[in-house]
Amino acid sequence: MSYLEHHAKSTPTGLRKILYLNWPLTLLLASVAGVGFLMLYSVAGGSFSPWAEPQAKRFALGMAVMIVVALVPIWFWRNISALAYLVSLVLLLAVEFFGTVGMGAQRWIDIGFMRLQPSELMKITLVMLLAAYYDWLPAEKTSRPFWVLVPVLMILIPTFLVLKQPDLGTSILLMAAGGGVMFLAGVHWAYFAAVITAAVGLVTAVFQSRGTDWQLIKDYQFRRIDTFLDPSQDPLGAGYHITQSKIALGSGGWSGRGFMQGTQSRLNFLPEKHTDFIFTTLAEEFGFIGGFTLLSIYVLIIVFCVATALAARDRFSSLVTLGIAITFFLFFAVNMSMVMGLAPVVGVPLPLVSYGGSAMLVLLAAFGLVQSANIHRPR
Repeated sequence: MSYLEHHAKSTPTGLRKILYLNWPLTLLLASVAGVGFLMLYSVAGGSFSPWAEPQAKRFALGMAVMIVVALVPIWFWRNISALAYLVSLVLLLAVEFFGTVGMGAQRWIDIGFMRLQPSELMKITLVMLLAAYYDWLPAEKTSRPFWVLVPVLMILIPTFLVLKQPDLGTSILLMAAGGGVMFLAGVHWAYFAAVITAAVGLVTAVFQSRGTDWQLIKDYQFRRIDTFLDPSQDPLGAGYHITQSKIALGSGGWSGRGFMQGTQSRLNFLPEKHTDFIFTTLAEEFGFIGGFTLLSIYVLIIVFCVATALAARDRFSSLVTLGIAITFFLFFAVNMSMVMGLAPVVGVPLPLVSYGGSAMLVLLAAFGLVQSANIHRPR
């Protein structure tokens, strides 16, 4: 029986699709978004504008998109995955020529009612293509060099385009998520060991080259590394963001200063308080308890994704669900590590909490794929 025939015979119809939605997952996503609205209201000084109100409208639109994607059979998304990837690639190329500039980077395309960030779309379409590729590829070919090179190119091409914007954070997420899907698909661990060894060797060579005739990176790039390792070296310059972030995190204590009582955000000491550094506002106002609660909800979302993947009866559904779970995990793990000073500041938003249109819409569409896999699995 073909893939299409298999799913056609087991696809639910009508209201049953709505009943088969993973409602606990939907409620968890709404809970996270609710935290985001609350914090955007707070950082605006007790006002729904300019951030909380448009964010709520985008979330409503995103939930509608998620349900529409969920009601479409999962085999349809498998069949158009290559097209979706190519569209994302074309949009990334278009950014090079027609993109709008913001905060020193050229990452967006103005489409009238919103600014679209194609790199956000690529995070999901890359996962879709890799899942479809390994669903098509016979298992015995998974670790053969040629069949490993093909997905590596699928990952490196958009990564290079995103890196040129420049957007280091998204580039890292693309490579990590793509590598995660390859690993879950069964690519031999030796390939990953070789990549990790090469990366460690490169980092070692970079540090060893400092002050020599063959120095591998510029002096200002070394200064950025120094600032990351010790922000106090330049507290009013390159280390300002992370220094203020740590002050906000520490001042929250166990239970926080109270809603709308965070001094760092209300007195504008905290930079990018409505986007990349919104977690520090949450931690300052609600303390360790608030931060841990949000992290727990994130972990539960991952658990539901993994449960959906384990229940799936086909390779594409399983891999695309796990790939989205990896991408979602990288989002919040990198952001939280960044604002705590455990990772460099690379501009990764906190999923469904940070202010932003493209990231929220694309992420909810991705969870629509997870829902579609759940609805259309054989029962």
